[in-house]
Amino acid sequence: QVQLVESGGGMVQPGGSLRLSCAASGFTFSNYGMVWVRQAPGKGPEWVAAIVADGSTTYHADFAKGRFAISRDPTKNAMYLEMDSLKAEDSAVYYCNTSPPPYWSWGQGIQVTVFS
Repeated sequence: QVQLVESGGGMVQPGGSLRLSCAASGFTFSNYGMVWVRQAPGKGPEWVAAIVADGSTTYHADFAKGRFAISRDPTKNAMYLEMDSLKAEDSAVYYCNTSPPPYWSWGQGIQVTVFS
């Protein structure tokens, strides 16, 4: 059974940092690219960043460039999103999944709240 479990969120002030983690199981992690997607209240899903299966190439949305960094550790079947210089507009629930689609069932996500 595929499981994607996000962790590491929380509440931070603007300018702060968080490191999100995604623990993957139930599939061969090293065979899949991975993606972070977020959804803010009242808004649709927003693609954040992606990383290819071997970790050699990463992609970041324009709003994430220079502030966020996606990475993965195949030895731990884990993916990460390092987020720096956080802004209020980064507040959302963050989800991980494989990439490209079709997606596995989405996990519960992890809340990130940036407040002043």
